[in-house]
Amino acid sequence: MSIKIVCINKDNGNHENPHTAIRRLGWVEDGTGNTGYMTRIEMYDWVKGGGVAYVQDAYGNKAYLMTAITSRGTKYVKTIPDETKRDNLLYLSEC
Repeated sequence: MSIKIVCINKDNGNHENPHTAIRRLGWVEDGTGNTGYMTRIEMYDWVKGGGVAYVQDAYGNKAYLMTAITSRGTKYVKTIPDETKRDNLLYLSEC
């Protein structure tokens, strides 16, 4: 199963990097159209466990999520670098 990330919610605290500000992610499952939300940590664990998640731009290009950990041990997800300099995940609208 793969899911498309369609929106994010950020909290208002100070963070080591902008990815750790993401509190939850909204998604749509490919094939079924099921929808749901996962917290940043739930998404980290899901991707780390073999789940496939991606962000899709207006042209249909997909940027897949990968896991990462800050130097302080905070777990988060971000998109795998592609031809753009920005992280596609951070530019999604609020849920």
